[in-house]
Amino acid sequence: MRPKEDILPECPVALTVAMIGSKWKLLIMRNLLSRPWRFNELQKSIEGISQKSLTGALRSMEEDGIVARTVYPEVPPRVEYSLTELGESMRPIIKAMEAWGTVYQARAERG
Repeated sequence: MRPKEDILPECPVALTVAMIGSKWKLLIMRNLLSRPWRFNELQKSIEGISQKSLTGALRSMEEDGIVARTVYPEVPPRVEYSLTELGESMRPIIKAMEAWGTVYQARAERG
């Protein structure tokens, strides 16, 4: 959940963790780095996430300006989620996490 404006952490690392630190938010962002996604696509692609958790994370990220929600006037309505410019600015951080995880996996496999 997003910290309230008047109680934002002073530490930049703590602020970043407060904004995107949940495992669900990071996995959602990982997916949205590639393209816009629909809700059901996101839910199917993120193992273990419930509809309630996904809805809450997306709403929080939308409130924080990280994710944009676009509703297309079709029948039935089509809704897509994408990263905003602010969300896109997290790309190098998430890519660095991916690179670190890849190196760690390789070391773990070697024993």
